[in-house]
Amino acid sequence: MQIANTFELLADRTATVLTNFTKWLDTYGETSWDYQSFFARPVGGRAKALYYRHKLVGTAAVAPMIFFEAFLPSARRLFHHRIRFPIADAHYAMGFAFLYEATGNFSYLEKAVHFLTELKKSRCRQFKEYCWGYPFDWVWRGGVIKQQTPLITTTPYVYEAFLQVFQMDPRDDWKLVLQSIARHAATDIKDFRTSESASSCSYTPFDEGRVINASAYRAFLLTSASQIFCNEDYWRIAERNLNFVLENQNADGSWPYAVDGVRDFVDHFHTCFVMKALAKIQSLIGYKACEDAFVKGVDYYLKNLFDEDGLPKPFSRAPRLTVYKRELYDCAECINLCLLLRDRFPQLEAILEKVVAHILGVWVKRDGSFRSRKLHLGWDNVPMHRWGQAQMFRSLAFYLRETSKHSSRESEIRSQRSDIGAVTAG
Repeated sequence: MQIANTFELLADRTATVLTNFTKWLDTYGETSWDYQSFFARPVGGRAKALYYRHKLVGTAAVAPMIFFEAFLPSARRLFHHRIRFPIADAHYAMGFAFLYEATGNFSYLEKAVHFLTELKKSRCRQFKEYCWGYPFDWVWRGGVIKQQTPLITTTPYVYEAFLQVFQMDPRDDWKLVLQSIARHAATDIKDFRTSESASSCSYTPFDEGRVINASAYRAFLLTSASQIFCNEDYWRIAERNLNFVLENQNADGSWPYAVDGVRDFVDHFHTCFVMKALAKIQSLIGYKACEDAFVKGVDYYLKNLFDEDGLPKPFSRAPRLTVYKRELYDCAECINLCLLLRDRFPQLEAILEKVVAHILGVWVKRDGSFRSRKLHLGWDNVPMHRWGQAQMFRSLAFYLRETSKHSSRESEIRSQRSDIGAVTAG
């Protein structure tokens, strides 16, 4: 009885937090700063590029931005303006769809549709098919990915958002968007053979791939599309990307970020991205090799990506020192992964409850939004839609939807037992 009461209390608190968040979102608006705001304009971008080319001189160039990130996060407003992020809109669409399923409140479905409408506006229009990227130039060690370049780490979230709402309200125009996204993922994103049975995929239509989570995202999207649109070609592409992910799991169960000999770090949310994609593929088609990967992956995850308090930590093998101790993003992805895998790995149930309770108790601000990062000294309280707000909203809405389903099943069981008891007594 105590366990049931705790369960219901956590669900009730989650519902209240989500209600307050939606009010905050209406007031705050759908644009925000971002953790990349320090580097989104030309001056910051050049400083970051210099850091990748010449570490010593570049460190001096980026030092002011890193200082502000660590000690005065609100200084982001000095470096860039608030912008809209497609990946956040996709998470908000899914979150509101989950809330509609959990509550039956039609206004939440209308909100989900609103975000799909915004996503149709923000597509990368230089491409024939529907696809999405970042609304800023992204400087990385390989150069600059210009704004509105499609990313296979963004587009699948939009696909999921359209698919989720389409399954509730099957409109023809949304089906056309889904078909277009699948064509983009199959044709604009490129394959690179890595073994007899596997291929890596590109991150954008223009790079050489080798990033693990990119192939995992594409494998899920095309597996789903192969089922929905009865297209075997999509599955053939997906299977090779899936095999690339499986073949590059480390012996200890972890996945490096990339297999390029440079970016071999292991972190929390990228690990979640990979295992979430595998879990979704497994639920769609069943795939024996995924089960074997889960056993090793979950074991590594639990032993290496949680801190001494039993809460998500950013890195197992870190690429650099960080200015933060804990990320809202990591906690959101932890909740998602636990919800997807807890039936197969019951130990994730306790993790799920602890992380949800921690978020509700520590990370919720008075205005209804979430803290973004726990720094080594204090908090980063700047709301960033792309970097945690949208992801946490979706994960808690997913959690509420799942707890609502559980409560409904429990009520049905109690009702059936009462009926049986009445018949027996009669």
